[in-house]
Amino acid sequence: MTDKINQIKQIALEHIKQAADSKALDDIRVRFLGKKGELTDLLKTLGTMSKEERPKFGALVNETKTFIENYLQQQLDTLKQAEMNKKLESEKIDVTLPGRIHRRGAIHPVKLVLDQMESIFLGMGFTIAQGPEIETDFNNFKAMNFQDDHPARDAQDTFYIENGKTLFRTHTSPVQARTMQLNAPNPIRVICPGRVFRRDDIDATHHVQFHQVEGLLVDKDVKLSDLKGILLEFVQKMFGADMKIRLRPSFFPFTEPSAEVDVSCIFCHGDGCSFCKQSGWIEVLGAGCVHPNVLRLGGYDPEVFSGWAFGIGVERIALLKYGINDIRYLTEGDVRFLEQFR
Repeated sequence: MTDKINQIKQIALEHIKQAADSKALDDIRVRFLGKKGELTDLLKTLGTMSKEERPKFGALVNETKTFIENYLQQQLDTLKQAEMNKKLESEKIDVTLPGRIHRRGAIHPVKLVLDQMESIFLGMGFTIAQGPEIETDFNNFKAMNFQDDHPARDAQDTFYIENGKTLFRTHTSPVQARTMQLNAPNPIRVICPGRVFRRDDIDATHHVQFHQVEGLLVDKDVKLSDLKGILLEFVQKMFGADMKIRLRPSFFPFTEPSAEVDVSCIFCHGDGCSFCKQSGWIEVLGAGCVHPNVLRLGGYDPEVFSGWAFGIGVERIALLKYGINDIRYLTEGDVRFLEQFR
């Protein structure tokens, strides 16, 4: 029996040495040490031995079992370390490789202009008011003195939702309405920047989505000359100190009187060129004195308070400032175009 134990021991050691991975070692453990293993089978023969032989034989089997277990564990640790070294080698990062170059981005021209516009008006004592892009019909039209049959309320001109009760705002004037409703009867001096939406054909000068900055001043003893001074200051800070403006009579439902505001051509400086159609002037915004109905709906007594308002298209200012001849360039995401503003 002793020879049998030594034979099993030698065979187990040879198999352990040749094991290629941890699974092979586990198979060896089961073969020799498991419940049906070869050493376990030897222990079952103890019942056939004499009382004198049993202790010696049992001790020899347990000693062999312990030896094989220790050798298995030693070989398992060696294999695991080798597997770990192999994995680390395969996943090693070559720190000598050059770094990946990240291309520098640029602020979008519309954002550049919008930030500059906000800075100019903040410097003149205005605050910024924000409002939702989905508005009620009341705030978008009724509070701005649009009649029920006004063409702007036609579904062909406006993105309506919920059966005409709400819509994508067509201008940022609803923010003015909300500001008046919240602050009446206190004075107001705000600008309202944001996106607006209109159903329109997309071409070089029109788009279904663009940005506006509208301004509102409501107080006592407000003069139209104050509005002209504010707009002249804005234009000169945006385009240059030599710029001039002129106001032409116009019509807007929410202002009375109303005016279109032109600036001297930024290319010919008023001499006349193809860009300004030889007139020397370019239209850039609309303005006027706040209509009494708008004041009344906003919570102000038009006999006590007056005010003026203006609306500026941010994209139009960007086109003029950077000499861009097509508004679609601003939304197409062409990197070649945007890189110019890096």
